[in-house]
Amino acid sequence: MKLHRTQPAVSQAVRRLEESVGERLFDRATKDATLTDAGRLLHDFAERLMRLSEEAEIAVKDLRDLRRGRVLIGANEASVHVVLPLIARFRESHPLVHVDVRRIPARQIGAEVAQGTLDFGVLTFQPSEPRLSTIVLGQDELVMLVPPTHTLAHNREVTLAECGRHPVIAHNDPSHVRDRVLRLFEQHHIPANILVSLPSLEGIKRAVATNMGVALLPRRCAESEIARGELVALPVPEIRLRRQVRLVFRKGGERSHASAAFLASVEEKRKQN
Repeated sequence: MKLHRTQPAVSQAVRRLEESVGERLFDRATKDATLTDAGRLLHDFAERLMRLSEEAEIAVKDLRDLRRGRVLIGANEASVHVVLPLIARFRESHPLVHVDVRRIPARQIGAEVAQGTLDFGVLTFQPSEPRLSTIVLGQDELVMLVPPTHTLAHNREVTLAECGRHPVIAHNDPSHVRDRVLRLFEQHHIPANILVSLPSLEGIKRAVATNMGVALLPRRCAESEIARGELVALPVPEIRLRRQVRLVFRKGGERSHASAAFLASVEEKRKQN
């Protein structure tokens, strides 16, 4: 191998290395300067370092070319369905990037995005953190879900009082929307009549479909079931909370190649809409 260095320069570099490790690296008594045990050991480590250097260079190039990398998104259970079309669109162009959506309470998402522990978040309210920007992804509203066999299923809308006369199935995780709905029941002096609490939206929808009670949920959470005729969505004028679903991200600053590409994909979709 050509080093493009003179023999004295190479000899001096070897001597400095021997002084640094405190061992002879070449057996100078031999004609061809055979490596000592320490020399062979150091040679093995040097080859491993060379391979690691090459692997690191390839890995960084893969990140730049989006052949690897990760996009980390925070969303509560009710918001995950909004992210899925964005992920599907992004993966059409970047199938090797790992998109990791983590279930995080909405009240924590803004702070985690601002701190950089999340690349993006999905919220239905404007975050208070000043270092964040948002893109509106769509609209959503709270509705009462009932099975198609329910006595109210053919109504155009229902009142809060009618809702309170039926067993209500609720999510047992605290949330901004849950608190607001409970306050509305209190303000109208109507019992909320929550008789079943479940830990997941899928469980709530299944319970409603089997006629265990009614549920107050964002319409988007049940679009598939509504389209298939498994559930009916009824507006409730007193709690018609129309909300903008937003993608939240940091203003400026360093952004990974993967998260920059994801943001570009979202912005391109918004322009097309």
